[in-house]
Amino acid sequence: MSYLLYSQAEQLKLHEPVPVTLHPAAVYLSSLSEGSRRTMLYSLNAIAELLTDGECDAFSLDWSKLRYHHTAAVRTAFKERLAPTTTNKMLVALRRVLTEAYRLDLMDANDYHKAIDLPNVKGTGKLRGRALSVSEIENLIASCYQQGDALGYRDAAAIAILRCGGIRRQEMVRLKCQDLCLETGELTILKGKGNKHRLVYLTPDAIALVEDWLEVRGITPGALICPVHRGGKITLRHFASNGDGIYKLILARAKKAGIKHFSPHDFRRTFCTDLLESGEDVLTVQELAGHCSPATTAKYDKRGESRKRRAVRHLKFK
Repeated sequence: MSYLLYSQAEQLKLHEPVPVTLHPAAVYLSSLSEGSRRTMLYSLNAIAELLTDGECDAFSLDWSKLRYHHTAAVRTAFKERLAPTTTNKMLVALRRVLTEAYRLDLMDANDYHKAIDLPNVKGTGKLRGRALSVSEIENLIASCYQQGDALGYRDAAAIAILRCGGIRRQEMVRLKCQDLCLETGELTILKGKGNKHRLVYLTPDAIALVEDWLEVRGITPGALICPVHRGGKITLRHFASNGDGIYKLILARAKKAGIKHFSPHDFRRTFCTDLLESGEDVLTVQELAGHCSPATTAKYDKRGESRKRRAVRHLKFK
C-alpha cells in the first residue's frame, strides 16, 4: 500500500471501540430488516475497504471523518466497475450512514451536506432479467420428475411456488409447512420485504406439485422447502436466510433442463408479466408481488414492444 493510501487509512480508522448506540453504521443497520441489513452491510464493507485499501470494514471505519472528496471518489470508483443499480444502492447506504453520523452530532452540517451531495448514476435504460416461456417452465418441471427422487420433487415444488406465488427467494427460505393451506392454495408470506405480511395463492397445478413433495417430505412442522442430502435424506431445516441455497437450486435445475440462464428473481418477473398480460390491474399485481408501489411493479413487466403494438391496433381516424 502506498504511503498516501496508508496515511488515509490511518486517518479514517477508528482507534478505539465505539458503543453500538453511537456508531453510525451500527445505528443505521439496526433500523433495517434482516435481508436489507445483509445487503447494506455488504455495501458498507465494500465502501470502507475501498477507502482504506482493505484496512477497514464498516465497523472499524470512522464514518464521521468522511468528506466530499472521499464520497465523490467512492461514487467514481463504483461507477466504473459496477452496474448503475448496484452503484446507486451503495450510495444509498453511504448517505444513510452519514445521516446517522450527523444525527449523532459526529459531523457538522456543512461537512455532512457536502458529503452526501452525490447524484445517482444514470442507467442505460436496459431492462434487467427476463420472463420465462411456458415451454421453459414445463421443461424445468419435466426435468424434476424425470429424476424421480426426493431432490426432484423438492425442486419441482420450489419452482411451482416461485412461479405461481411470485415470491422472493429470501421469502421462500422462511416458509414453513403451516404457512400453506393445501385446500385453498393460500400461502402466507411472513415478514416479506419491509417486514410486511401478505397472502399469495397457488394454482391447483402448483398445489399438486407441492403435494407430491410433501408425500416424500411428510407434514412434520418445519421448513417447507428444505435440504435433501445424498441418498435422499431430508433435513427439516431452513436454507440459509440469504437465499443462496435457492439460487443454487434453480441454477442447477436450469442446467439439467438445458434452459438458458435465468435467476430465481426472473420467476417474479414472469409472474408479474403473465398477470399483466392476462389483464389484471397493476394494483392487484403490486399487492401479490409485495411491491411498495405500482412503479416498481411496472419495472417487472417484460411484455416488451408487443404490448405497445397491440395497444395501438384499434386506434381509428374516425
